[in-house]
Formats: sequence, structure tokens, C-alpha cells
Amino acid sequence: MAENTQEEPFPWHLGVFDAHCHPTDTMSSISTIPKMKARVLTVMATRGQDQQLVSSVAEDHYIKSPNPADWKPEERIIPCWGWHPWFSHQMYVADEDNSFQTQEKEGKNLQGEDKIRHYHAVLRSNRATLSDEDRRHFLSFPDPMPLSRYLAQTRTYLERYPLALVGEIGLDSASRIPVAPDADADADADAAVTPGGRDGRRLTPFRTHKAHQKKVFKLQLQLAAEMGRAVSIHGVQLQGTVFEVLRELYAGHERKFLSRRERKKRGIDEHGNDEPIVPVPQTSHPHAQPQPRPYPPRICLHSYSGTPADFNMYLNRAIPMEIFVSFSAAVHLGGKQPGFEDMVRFVPDDMVLVESDLHTAGPEMDDLLEVIVRRVCRVKGWGLEDGVRRLGRNWKRFVFGEEREGMGTGRSE
Repeated sequence: MAENTQEEPFPWHLGVFDAHCHPTDTMSSISTIPKMKARVLTVMATRGQDQQLVSSVAEDHYIKSPNPADWKPEERIIPCWGWHPWFSHQMYVADEDNSFQTQEKEGKNLQGEDKIRHYHAVLRSNRATLSDEDRRHFLSFPDPMPLSRYLAQTRTYLERYPLALVGEIGLDSASRIPVAPDADADADADAAVTPGGRDGRRLTPFRTHKAHQKKVFKLQLQLAAEMGRAVSIHGVQLQGTVFEVLRELYAGHERKFLSRRERKKRGIDEHGNDEPIVPVPQTSHPHAQPQPRPYPPRICLHSYSGTPADFNMYLNRAIPMEIFVSFSAAVHLGGKQPGFEDMVRFVPDDMVLVESDLHTAGPEMDDLLEVIVRRVCRVKGWGLEDGVRRLGRNWKRFVFGEEREGMGTGRSE
């Protein structure tokens, strides 16, 4: 799928890193990972059916060191655990506003009328009242599980894999809930595809309320913050709300900069180094912060669908998190995402990542990565080898938290 066979040979030997992909959606493709040209895949979990699958792939292919010199040939993935907003309705959060605290304490899934009450509370449709058809849909959906149980399981995975990340998590106002598998004869017909996904299913009129998505999103971000892990974030038609949730977490922890008057008082050259008074720690080890901060250290806005105007809010140098944006051929090329080149130009060079966002490992994933790397390099005006090296450094900093190499704050002035 390379754009032009007459182009400069692609420098796979320099290391190409997929910042976001889903090969556990097609487990039969996992055996191709050691043969791939891409060096490392950042593998996302999204729902109940793939959490353990990501762990099973990590057992054989997990990268155990942030130092590439220590990587063994079979070490090819960074595992990530998260619950995607498309499936957030399958979780319940027990709090003072509902009656599910006893069920949560006992770790129970909701059934019967409790299940109907949960789905009626967290799902919205174009119907004003709950119909018999709605009740049938709700009873056919998965029995909702307590979010607290999922978070405990995810904590265990993150403790087992100290370099693992949190993802894919986020917010999405566009997606509708599909029918249950047994309600659609064609669903999950392909035995090679991990069940529970959305592809090929008929859609119900239901969407998950933004308030419920925010609860599930925020609690996962707080777990990432506690564990000191980077996060891969999905955001569709709710860019402002994604930022709002992040800002709620870092409020009161903004980077502080000296005023011009204070710089003059301290005898600092006006054009000198403009670093925060108390820089946010950057570490190559995810557990090195003795007192976890209430926000994740690094986030990636994966296959970002916003505009430069939307993204501009992330360029405030006071934000204590490191911000990255990843681009994919699957989302940004082929006319699916207008304004792609404008967005690539707008994002600072040291915030750019690439991804495949593909559901299967192997040659197709390599091809998609090559296409997006070539396009990003062309738009940025980077030579191909220079661009691959830049993207590799950015990925390592996103995943491992490495220091920039003389690249300043990374924020646009």
C-alpha cells in the first residue's frame, strides 16, 4: 500500500513505532508480529472480551526495558488496558445517586430490573418513554459490571507490566449502541474476530449519556495518574469535554512561570531559558514519582479528529502533562478527515506520533504505517530518515517519559 514504489526506500531499520493499534481483535494475526517491519506496537484493549487477550500477547512480546539496546527480538509490544467509550454503558458506577452500592460491594453484575434501570439511566434515544422494545434491547445487552471491579483488574495488569499504558479510553457522542450478538444472525460470524466488537452489527437508537461516559473516563484517568502511566485517548465530537475532564484533574498543578518583572529582579536574561519555576518531573521509570500527581503524566490524542482551533487549547505551556497527537492513514487519509495537512503543520514537531489503528497485525499494518509516515514527513518538510528518527524519539518519550533532547518545552510560542 506504499504510495509510490519509485519513492525513496523506507528506513524501517531506524525503528518505526505504532502508537495505537488493536491486533487482539484478530488473534490469528498475532503470530505475524515477530515478522513485522514495525519495531513496536502499542496494543490497546477496549472491552471485556480483549482485556485478557492483551495480557496473553504481552506474555510473549512485552518490552521489558525503556532502553532499546536491551530489547530482545521477540519483545515487540507495549500493552495498554482501557475501556473504550463505545462500551462504557456496560459498566455501572455505584454512588450516592443510585441504588447499586450493595451490588458493587458484592462485585455483582446487574440483572433483571436492575439491569433495565441501569441502561435506562445511562442510555438516551429519540424515544421519550421506555417501550417494551427498549426493555427487550436492554435485557439482551451484556449484564453491566461494576467499574470498580474492572479498575481493580486493570491495576493488577499495570502492576504486572511496569511499562504498560492505559488505553483506549475517552469520550464519543457520535456512536450508537449495536444490537446484541444473538439478535443479529450475521454478528461475530467470522470466528477469527474477537467477539464483542461493533463492526457488522445493526445499530439501536441508543447512545450513552455524556455524563456516564465522563465518569468512566475520569476514573480511568485517575488510575493512570496514580500509576504514573501515559494514556491513549479517543475523542469524537467532544473535544472540549475531553479537555475539560483533563483540566479538572490538573487544576491547581499548572506550571508556574516567572513574570517579566520577576525575571528582571532575579537578573535573568529576558531572552534566556523560559522553563517553569518548578518543572514537572520527567522520568524514564513510570513508578519513580514518590507522590503521584492527580493527572496522567502524558496523553496521546489518538487519530485526532479536531481542528487546529480545537487543539490550540492544549498548547498552553502551563499544562503540566505532556501532550501528543497521533495520525493514522485509516482515519486521516482518503478524505475521511478534512484538514489533515493543516493539523499536521499545526502540531509542534515533538508532539507528533503515527499509528495504524488497525485490527489486525502483519503486512497491512506495516503498509499503513509507511503511508502515514511518508505523508507526515512530506507535510512537515522532514527528510524521510530524519522524520522516522523524530517520530521514534517522540514515541519513546510518550511511552517511557524520556527527557527531550534540547527540544525546549514543546509548546508553541
